[in-house]
Amino acid sequence: MTYTHFTVETDADGVALVTWNSPDRSMNVFTEAVLRELAAIVEAVTADAAVEGVVVTSGKPGSFSGGADLKMLEGLLKAFHARKGADPEGAAKALLADVSAMGALFRRIETSGKPWVAAINGTCMGGAFELALACHARVAVDDEGVKMGLPEVKVGIFPGAGGTQRVMRMTDAQGGLTFLLQGQTPGPKKALAQKLIDKVVPAAELVETAKAMIRAGLDPKKPWDKDGFKAPAGKVQSPQGFQFWPAANAIYRRETFDNYPAARAILKVCHDGLQLPMDLALRVEARHFAHVLTTKEAAAMIRSLFVSMQELNKGARRPAGAPATKLRKVGVIGAGFMGAGIAYVSAAAGLDVVLIDQSLEAAEKGRAHSDKLISDRVAKGRAKPADREALLARITATDDYAALAGCDLVVEAVFEDRAVKEAAMAKARAVLPAGAVFASNTSTLPISSLAPNWHAEADFVGIHFFSPVDKMMLVEVIRGRNTGDAAVALALDFVKAIRKTPIVVNDSRGFYANRCVTNYMLEAHLLLTEGVPPAMVETVARMAGMPVGPLSLNDEVAVDLAWKILQAAKKDLGDAAVDPRQEKLLHGMVVERGRLGRKNGKGFYDYPAEKGAKKTLWKGIAEIVGAPKPAEAFDVAELKHRLLAVQALEAARCVEEGVVTDVREADVGSILGFGFAPFTGGTLSWIDGMGAAAFVALCDDLAARHGARFAPPALLREMAEKGETFYGRFAPPAADKAAA
Repeated sequence: MTYTHFTVETDADGVALVTWNSPDRSMNVFTEAVLRELAAIVEAVTADAAVEGVVVTSGKPGSFSGGADLKMLEGLLKAFHARKGADPEGAAKALLADVSAMGALFRRIETSGKPWVAAINGTCMGGAFELALACHARVAVDDEGVKMGLPEVKVGIFPGAGGTQRVMRMTDAQGGLTFLLQGQTPGPKKALAQKLIDKVVPAAELVETAKAMIRAGLDPKKPWDKDGFKAPAGKVQSPQGFQFWPAANAIYRRETFDNYPAARAILKVCHDGLQLPMDLALRVEARHFAHVLTTKEAAAMIRSLFVSMQELNKGARRPAGAPATKLRKVGVIGAGFMGAGIAYVSAAAGLDVVLIDQSLEAAEKGRAHSDKLISDRVAKGRAKPADREALLARITATDDYAALAGCDLVVEAVFEDRAVKEAAMAKARAVLPAGAVFASNTSTLPISSLAPNWHAEADFVGIHFFSPVDKMMLVEVIRGRNTGDAAVALALDFVKAIRKTPIVVNDSRGFYANRCVTNYMLEAHLLLTEGVPPAMVETVARMAGMPVGPLSLNDEVAVDLAWKILQAAKKDLGDAAVDPRQEKLLHGMVVERGRLGRKNGKGFYDYPAEKGAKKTLWKGIAEIVGAPKPAEAFDVAELKHRLLAVQALEAARCVEEGVVTDVREADVGSILGFGFAPFTGGTLSWIDGMGAAAFVALCDDLAARHGARFAPPALLREMAEKGETFYGRFAPPAADKAAA
């Protein structure tokens, strides 16, 4: 039989090689058509007496499969909601049947009576790894660049095709739960150590090794389908279980504050499933998966962290008609922490980099940052010594601006001071021709105010990175008042080349992300002045879903930077632009006590010099704001709302002002840029999930209690009156989705 997505070849020993190679896709993914074909293959090889076993692999170089197409799940959800109103029971049954299909197919493979071996030749994620786990053995190529795992929890769902049950029967309880709850994606050697795969071999030996396992008499019956099976995780109802599971639940609560239905479901299905035979355990898993899929958290996270992010990464916001540029050489002016980070990610992407600073010594220090980062990867086995040498060879450290000749793009990342930036631009302008695109990494200064210092404003663009550059995935591309499409397109080509996620925003003081995050830190500062204990500020923020407390975040970005931003705003916009309570707090910390943040070991926290010692909240905050009040004096729910609402309100203002013109970018940018409670799907999704009317009512109440900063903008009031949502009123253009 001929298949579209697979080929089947049976050798003289009766081993069938099933090769997955979906046409017109760079990576294999499970779709309804793929599942139908795979089901037909399973029945065909099971019924064929000449077939002794099956090896399944991929025809895509370096990639086995990315798992299930989450757009397929979106389709199932739409069908469920369309039917739910008229027939809730029927809708629920249909959804359960649909989401159970993949797990039933994998169980059919597992119990077919013939051994299957997964030959994992590259990236193997989600449903694809669940397929591999259902096979009777797994062989992976020896390449630490290959990742495999079950990362579904990161997009609001969890492995629903048997992954939770097989992992917990193959490895120990702690290792299995950690693997699932963190959505780990280990390389081959770590996966082997975790007993999730069986062998690691060179690429040239992959398929033959898999076939040899079948010829050697691989058992077609899994251990858990035999009498007397004992899971490595141990019995739940045992002294060992009574120690482990309550502790696991406590850790889950501590880390998530029960904000993530998928994480809660993982804990439950693992606990319950280990006490049941496999078929019943799979039914428990499927029922919880169907339930989680219908939660607003799952819908929002899938939309923002998978669908929208994928569309943005593929260029949904790239100006139409602008020719693509394959960058080869970039210049980075400023070899401090930010500039050095930009140089590193550029060189890691294969670009040649000219790293400039005022002195050769300073430039070399910036290059040494790349040396440290890549050397750490080599030490951990994530890169080879040859990779280190090649990366460093691509970075030229110099104090000579003439070295910028031939650069496709130059990014300025000098000190956040207008005069310093303009001086660097003047030196670059002297050696670069008209038509060269120049980008500023400024985090607060309006791009339009810097652009007149370049040859032509059309060729000046903002490219705002987040710190640390090597870890933060978001990049803001800022379009100034006169920035041309070609410059924006080139900036997006650069961001794509260094494998970051871009959002395009229009010019504004603080742009988008910084406007929101400075409000988050401002609110924390005001809470301190109201007597909220510092530890409570941090804890409540995490309870609300923020991954990092605002005081800790302020220390990371530097407390003196917050002070400088406040003073710049006061100078440019007048005294009314700053809150005197915040100014008093920051003056007391930065000017009077020299507490600058993590960089000098003292900010809102104290940072011990001893290696491995934990930071502790600075006890002297009370010297500036007064003694804290008892925690019982404050409403935790209100504090959570305050910390989230100030960010979401600023996002809404950015939409109203035209700073953000695409709702996808507001949500993706808020999660990747400043960690806005990921379970909400982002700032605008949080408002949509609550409803504009309810959000406006909440903000009006907060404004009455705490001031005009909580007053909803006119846009939100209009949306509340009309019953609109951001994703309804500002739906991304169909052309953007098609282009993605």
